[in-house]
Amino acid sequence: MANRIAQNLLTTQPSPTQSQQNRYARITGTGSFLPPQRVTNADLVTQLAATGVETSDDWIVERTGIRARHFSAQGVLTSELAVTAAQNALQAAGLQAGDIDLIIVATSTPDMVFPSTACIVQNKLGIAGCAAFDIQAVCTGFVYALSVANAMIQSGAANKALVIGAETFSRILDFKDRTTCVLFGDGAGAVVLEASATPGILATDLHADGKHVGILCVPGNVSGGAVDGAAFLHMDGQAVFKLAVGVLADTARTTLANAGKTEADIDWLIPHQANIRIMTSTAKKLKLDMDKVVVTVDQHGNTSAASIPLALDTAVRSGQVKKGQTLMLEAVGGGFTWGSALIQY
Repeated sequence: MANRIAQNLLTTQPSPTQSQQNRYARITGTGSFLPPQRVTNADLVTQLAATGVETSDDWIVERTGIRARHFSAQGVLTSELAVTAAQNALQAAGLQAGDIDLIIVATSTPDMVFPSTACIVQNKLGIAGCAAFDIQAVCTGFVYALSVANAMIQSGAANKALVIGAETFSRILDFKDRTTCVLFGDGAGAVVLEASATPGILATDLHADGKHVGILCVPGNVSGGAVDGAAFLHMDGQAVFKLAVGVLADTARTTLANAGKTEADIDWLIPHQANIRIMTSTAKKLKLDMDKVVVTVDQHGNTSAASIPLALDTAVRSGQVKKGQTLMLEAVGGGFTWGSALIQY
């Protein structure tokens, strides 16, 4: 019975039109925003020492490659960072907010439990009516969001999309835990995706394995008007590192194969900016020199879902990334999630 139903569905689905077959999504603008407060390792070491937590600039740099990060001022919400990044991306694309018919925000630090941060961003941009929703895949969130937006544009469900990664991770850091509080920062990055007759998003690859939920999480939840459980980020650093180096090269190779490309076709690797050792290991496995890797972790820290679009916009505006180049984006995050996207910029 099930097989007959499936067969009937297959035979009754309309075949794609020629225009649908030739419909792709391309990045036409990038933007980003970092809070004004830049916190160096020296600043953080001084702050932590006042609470009895000992660390050093050398310790942080050696283990992570991070030298500075940005923290939002008290009361500044994730949506505010997202809006500025989105406005910068719209300007780069030569569009107005009213041209957008899809908004996806990747974040693990939303303004509130609900509604979505995307709906709040939509309102702050002064538009209404288009689809707007959040994606929660932690540090892999932007790659997930990009993949979903690409599929919606290819299907004809959207024409011009804002895809945003935005975080205020400073809100969920335990500054008595030096193994996590030195790693993360706040920021936002955004891209405009537009329908195109030529391919821009060449291929994507997404994965998750829920049995690793406990190695990177914020285990608290809202119950009875209070936080039930821990409201701070928890991470098993060694477990995350081991999983990350194991999956990043694999997902990149899968995406390359899906696009009919090889490692030699990559002009720039733009990985999630979590840890320089993970990035170096992945580049080595993909046979890429580090001078082909976009690195911003030293100045941004780990900004979770914002890290890839932040790094992309930084590289575009500095002249590193140029039109026509092939970019490999990849990330791992809590969940445990991982994925990649190959872009013809």
